[in-house]
Amino acid sequence: MKNYIKIERARHNLTQGDLAEKVGVSRQTINSIETKKYIPSAVLALKIAKIFNMPLDILFELEEHD
Repeated sequence: MKNYIKIERARHNLTQGDLAEKVGVSRQTINSIETKKYIPSAVLALKIAKIFNMPLDILFELEEHD
């Protein structure tokens, strides 16, 4: 699953740690999501999308092999 979290963090001047604190996870979890090592739960994905005020399907995108 492709995601645009890193891009949105930069646009909002947030570090991985900042975003992690806002959604209640570790910085390592945010890093793992950004590097496609971890697919977030629906709840976590919705929390992240809400922080950026973006629709979920814009922030996260299925890739052809998903």
